Amino acid sequence: MTAALAGFLTALSLIAAIGAQNAFVLRQGLRREHVVPVVLACALSDAVLIYAGVAGFGTLAALLPWITTAMLYAGALFLFVYGALRFRAALRGGEALRPAPGTGTSLGRTLATALVLTWANPHVYLDTVVLLGAISAQYAPGQWVFAAGAIAGSFVFFASLGFGARLLAPLFANPKAWVWLELIVGSTMWIIAAALIAGA
Repeated sequence: MTAALAGFLTALSLIAAIGAQNAFVLRQGLRREHVVPVVLACALSDAVLIYAGVAGFGTLAALLPWITTAMLYAGALFLFVYGALRFRAALRGGEALRPAPGTGTSLGRTLATALVLTWANPHVYLDTVVLLGAISAQYAPGQWVFAAGAIAGSFVFFASLGFGARLLAPLFANPKAWVWLELIVGSTMWIIAAALIAGA
């Protein structure tokens, strides 16, 4: 139980930081658009990465350091483009962002965005593969119990973020609130992209 709780709390503390992936999940939750697939895509991706980290996959980054750099620049480029799209949406006005029956982004496109925001983000690998992988070694031979706790933490967080966003629905009935949300999401994307490039 100690290893499981440690994994659960460690995962929550790492994932809870505001980032591109979290901002996207929050936005989908507010729009009530493909929430279950997005939550599952993010949580299952984390599960795969946590498993890889505990299994020792983190050594690959040490053997092939260029992979980290390549992912960094690819992730920064994607975040910049996605941020620009959010700014464009804000300029079009909040009315266009209000959910309406039969409208919205397709499931395939939404999942593709969620997966790119997850897998093209170097910080995801640092948090899940490297950090959680390294911490799990402290709980050997119970490292897989730690991993299970961490995976549970990921599922709880993304489910809470995606479905808990509905509590803010009355606020976002105002079109201006959607404009501000898009501006915040776009700014978050660009700030993270700039931080990635600056740290290269």
